[in-house]
Amino acid sequence: MALSGMRGLSVFISDVRNCQNKEQERLRVDKELGNIRTRFKNEKGLTPYEKKKYVWKMLYIYMLGYDVDFGHMESVSLISAPKYPEKQVGYIVTSCLLNENHDFLRLAINTVRNDIIGRNETFQCLALTMVGNIGGREFAESLAPDVQKLLMSSSCRPLVRKKAALCLLRLYRKNPDVVNVDGWSDRMAQLLDERDLGVLTSVMSLLVALVSNNHDAYWSCLPKCVKILERLARNQDVPQEYTYYGIPSPWLQVKTMRALQYFPAIEDPNIRRSLFEVLQRILMGTDVVKNVNKNNASHAVLFEALALVMHLDAEKEMMSQCVALLGKFIAVREPNIRYLGLENMTRMLMVADVQDIIKRHQSQIITSLKDPDISIRRRALDLLYGMCDVTNAKDIVEELLQYLNTADFAMREELALKAAILAEKFAPDLSWYVDVILQLIDKAGDFVSDDIWFRVVQFVTNNEDLQPYAAAKAKEYMDKPAIHETMVKVSAYLLGEYSHLLARRAGCSPKEIFTIIHEKLPTVSTATVSILLSTYAKVMMHTQPPDPELQDHIWAIFNKYESCIDIEIQQRAVEYFALSRKGAALMDILAEMPKFPERQSSLLKKAEDTEVDTAEQSAIKLRAQQQMSNALVVTDQRSSNGSLPVGQFGLVKMPSIGSNADANAADQGLAHANGTLSTVDPQPATPSADLIGNLLDPLAIEGPPEAAFSDQKNVVPGLEGVLDALALAPVGEQSNSVQPIENIAERFDALCLKDSGVLYEDPYIQIGTKAEWRAHHGRLVLFLGNKNTSPLVSVKALILPPAHLKTELSLVPETIPPRAQVQCPLEIVNLRPSRDLAVLDFSYKFGTIVVNAKLRLPAVLNKFLQPISLAAEEFFPQWRSLSGPPLKLQEVVRGVRPLSLTEMSNLFNSFHIMVAPGLDPNPNNLVASTTFFSESTRAMLCLLRVETDPSDRTQLRMTVASGEPTLTFELKEFIKEQLISIPTPTPALSPAPTLALAQAQPVSPTTSVTDPGAMLAGLL
Repeated sequence: MALSGMRGLSVFISDVRNCQNKEQERLRVDKELGNIRTRFKNEKGLTPYEKKKYVWKMLYIYMLGYDVDFGHMESVSLISAPKYPEKQVGYIVTSCLLNENHDFLRLAINTVRNDIIGRNETFQCLALTMVGNIGGREFAESLAPDVQKLLMSSSCRPLVRKKAALCLLRLYRKNPDVVNVDGWSDRMAQLLDERDLGVLTSVMSLLVALVSNNHDAYWSCLPKCVKILERLARNQDVPQEYTYYGIPSPWLQVKTMRALQYFPAIEDPNIRRSLFEVLQRILMGTDVVKNVNKNNASHAVLFEALALVMHLDAEKEMMSQCVALLGKFIAVREPNIRYLGLENMTRMLMVADVQDIIKRHQSQIITSLKDPDISIRRRALDLLYGMCDVTNAKDIVEELLQYLNTADFAMREELALKAAILAEKFAPDLSWYVDVILQLIDKAGDFVSDDIWFRVVQFVTNNEDLQPYAAAKAKEYMDKPAIHETMVKVSAYLLGEYSHLLARRAGCSPKEIFTIIHEKLPTVSTATVSILLSTYAKVMMHTQPPDPELQDHIWAIFNKYESCIDIEIQQRAVEYFALSRKGAALMDILAEMPKFPERQSSLLKKAEDTEVDTAEQSAIKLRAQQQMSNALVVTDQRSSNGSLPVGQFGLVKMPSIGSNADANAADQGLAHANGTLSTVDPQPATPSADLIGNLLDPLAIEGPPEAAFSDQKNVVPGLEGVLDALALAPVGEQSNSVQPIENIAERFDALCLKDSGVLYEDPYIQIGTKAEWRAHHGRLVLFLGNKNTSPLVSVKALILPPAHLKTELSLVPETIPPRAQVQCPLEIVNLRPSRDLAVLDFSYKFGTIVVNAKLRLPAVLNKFLQPISLAAEEFFPQWRSLSGPPLKLQEVVRGVRPLSLTEMSNLFNSFHIMVAPGLDPNPNNLVASTTFFSESTRAMLCLLRVETDPSDRTQLRMTVASGEPTLTFELKEFIKEQLISIPTPTPALSPAPTLALAQAQPVSPTTSVTDPGAMLAGLL
């Protein structure tokens, strides 16, 4: 029963609160929802006041966690009410109940715009607040100009202008195109002259977003930001209401310093001096006080100032002052301040030479290892690891070993790894290193990976002077009644190899060695039994003259394990028994292990894999926990033009890459030669200037198919015939009644230069992609959208990766519901340099129609490049150090598409190869650099020089250099393929005799496609 007046809402809230259990609450809510639904059916009899009351109830029910799937139209309709109370309710409830893609929001755009451009400031604030909360791309395109006018208007009150700034920030995040870079630089500089701190704070939030995307356009804002900091630091013209515990507008100070961190180093000496004076004032004026709120505000400003000092690469004196200040913070009782102090000290180590100063606080940092808060203990461990060197390695490693006894299980594996790395990097002598590793295994065997004991074996094997000492220490540990199995492994191995040295020097007999090892046999797993059998054979081999009793005992063990169910143990037992009867020849057969070749430490490599910025790591984990690990099905409304929106493209948790990824590796030459192998007829290509077209065009291979497969690698068993058939069949002959919408190759070419867009579309399905690339890892999400009112069935997707990529695709559902979207995360790891491509083998069934398409995935070589800017003093030493083939390759490239130097620079920059103007004294030459990432090379610097001929732009000389031969070759060929492209078809160029891809005949490039606006509504 509806109650008159707003009293009905109060009574309903009281009824819900008085419910004894969840079931009673649900019944009361269902009753109220039924009543509201009934009243809304008779909407003609509802007054705006009654509608407002019921909408409030709906909002309260929604806040309780119940689904409210009706009444949205009534909420939106209240926005157009002429009176403030109803309009306020309409805006608030609409903001809470609807998301930016809801169809009903389109109905309100005109009303919202009328409120924004009207003269009622209250209505303007309501409209700006709602748009700032839920505004999507449609709002951005429709309302951004009006919001910009409000922001720049001198007649509007500050209250409206600061809401306009935050609203524009939201619209910019949804669609950066709404802010024209050329026009807004001067406007932003003008807005920074604002005296009202409320408007200034909102404008600074907008500036942070703008400069994070393009700092070059906003250099004029930099001196204004410094002036703002000066004004706040001196507390000039700061109203009392913007002073927080005596600190002038700490929020504005933090945002201003954050904006400054997006600009490169400041060159102007006056601006730099003024800024450092402000930072000095902040550093000197911050201390720990009893008031928690004041501490929070002052330390927020201080730590942002420290980040800016590190960014500006200040003089060592200021850096020392920062470290001294942080030293005070890591000694206070407040855990949050200690945490921030330790974290910022760690960052300080990475950007400045302050290691000696930080060492003064070593005892306090070690004390933090025993803090009750595990996050503080982790930061202390990171800092100790970073500050360790030869002078303090012994002290730090010994502290870590002591801490192992009481450390949390969650930290012990990381602790053991870092202690082992420090012992290896900074060991004063190798015997100390052996002691540390054996202590480590003894105290935390469960958390010591095999890499650690493998590494100590390598050191002992390669250093003859260390072998007797290592054998003696191994015997000491084996004498203990109970030791960890990892200790049994390493000790048994060392005694098997070097126990004869121990017998000579310490008078320890082989029988005694055998006895202490054999006592551990019943307690170990099958993997360790294999090592023990090898040790027995070695001990018997070193026993000269032979001991018949010992020999019989060992033979009995071999006989026992000859019938073992474990194949590895059985084979060892049989072979060792047979070999042991060879007599003197056994000495040659079971000779000591040779020295290991010098190689990168697997421990250091493992540490590099796990070193991620702690704050970023935490954010990644948090986002990952909020997402589903497998395919996510999202129902979606059709947009106004009939196509299916791709949605939000939010971060999706990617599955971890399993060991079976390599088992799916398909023919490396397939993607390289055939590109898009689709059973759907592609549309005919149309001319354009897209340079990437020829590299990946399936029709660009001339000559016999085997030429394109000259670098063929391993093929998945059972797929050879399929792949060969696909490779030999021209794309045009694989016809199907279903035609793709727009050219597939053009879509692929566009995705090679950007990270999101449409990969494939036909009348029934749309496949979009959004990718995120970081170093040698890639996270790509496939968005499979059903465009019809009937389901798509028998959906299958398989990744055919080349040998250099490791991929794992999450489970793809067999059915895509009507007008729904499936999100399928794909994890990609780049193992080594290569230009070959991964292929998505995709098929589905719609009614009686079966569609199959093989689509190239845009995981191309340039996705694993990151541009790097090098000054002349950095570039030329590197260039000279890489002398001659195979690290430096040079080639004269003919048949180049005529490009101006500016066009060529833009082409290189689009592929993440940064051109450095002015480095080469010849104005007709280009010099560029980039960094390539793969699992095998890690971060590898690549250098490029292009010498052009002004009289003949169709030829040039190109030199590419890197520290890895394969990378140099692949990058050279990759760049060459971008340059060999001409605007109209001509006879084939003479093929290079040694390169299959040089046989590619230039064809008409394809046009780049502008993706449909509705499809990309949530994508770009």
